[in-house]
Amino acid sequence: MRPLAIAVAALGTVSTSIQAQVAIQTQGLDAGTLAEITDAIVEVVDREELAGAVVAVSRHGRIAYLQPTGLQDIDTRVPMRNESIFRIYSMSRAITAVAIGTLVDAGRLSFDDPVHRYLPAFEDVRVRQEGGPDGAPSRPITVRDLLLHTAGLNFRNAEDYRAAEVRSRDRSLDDFVVRLASLPLYEDPGTRFRYGTGSTIAGAVVEAASGQPLDEYMREAVLDPLGMSDTGFWVPPEKVGRLATPYRALDGGGLEAFATEDVPFTDRAALNDGAVGMLSTAPDFLRFCQMLLDGGELDGVRVLSEATTSELVANGLSDEIRATRRGGRGWSMANASVRMEDGDGARAGEFTWNGSVGADFWVDPSTETIVVTMWQSSPANPSRLRQQILDIVRRAIR
Repeated sequence: MRPLAIAVAALGTVSTSIQAQVAIQTQGLDAGTLAEITDAIVEVVDREELAGAVVAVSRHGRIAYLQPTGLQDIDTRVPMRNESIFRIYSMSRAITAVAIGTLVDAGRLSFDDPVHRYLPAFEDVRVRQEGGPDGAPSRPITVRDLLLHTAGLNFRNAEDYRAAEVRSRDRSLDDFVVRLASLPLYEDPGTRFRYGTGSTIAGAVVEAASGQPLDEYMREAVLDPLGMSDTGFWVPPEKVGRLATPYRALDGGGLEAFATEDVPFTDRAALNDGAVGMLSTAPDFLRFCQMLLDGGELDGVRVLSEATTSELVANGLSDEIRATRRGGRGWSMANASVRMEDGDGARAGEFTWNGSVGADFWVDPSTETIVVTMWQSSPANPSRLRQQILDIVRRAIR
């Protein structure tokens, strides 16, 4: 098993030393091409579409590019740094899925267990019926349904969820479960892909199966073993100076800071939301991705069995349900979109996902390459910067 070690000495500079170029080349990545990542980010920053970013690229278990660019906060002129902390929103779901996987490996639950075994509020859940009263679902929601978004649950901002005040960061996860279970499903479980609140409910399953609060169990079973010391559900006072400010684009040009939540991430919220509630850094999330790429182990520490890891990152949708996804791409229980075939520079087996204010990860098992991009922006992908960076990395692979 390969340690995830820094292979470049001058990662904090725009120019790359000769020694660093040699180190990159030995990993099958062209140094000159990778340097274009910085150029692409600088262009977007100079156009005032983005305040700053941190990007990490690794291949064969070694970091080839780790570069902060721009500002963490425009008003204070604090620069981005490798250790800047970002709201990762939907990338939280992958961590929750791994927490579920650890409980599967421990024999404390199964992916195919009914959710109501752990959360009784879902035992009498109903499903919408067109033109008639709500009816009983054809089968129970399973843990697998939660992770694959085939549970009949909708996104957290759905109109009926907002009306019922299902989600609030100042109310508990138990409260979220009860409010959500009181509303009808949008369709029978296992019949359609609908991106939704399943990962939040999966977090509640983790609590019920482990007997611990979600944040405590994640820390013990996933984050500490992986050395992800800057990843969690809130930013403690001693780390607030590393929290990147989110910005949104103004119609007339420029950026303004905005609040992403009513309860800020500098406060310990009542809700531990396993779907969209976590923060991380580029180096931390790179370690997480490397663990998935290496079959559940990192630096000699095993977090998941190889079998469970393989099941988590592979497409889990049937062809029929996959057809309900935009573009027909696969979907994994690790909450990632899965490439099903080669084409347009992509390779079958690649898996990727992102967060709603800019964070993104991409893993290519066939070339053992990982890309993690971190920024805080609305829109989340200014000038299609994610695609620009991924194209550069693909061209850099030798």
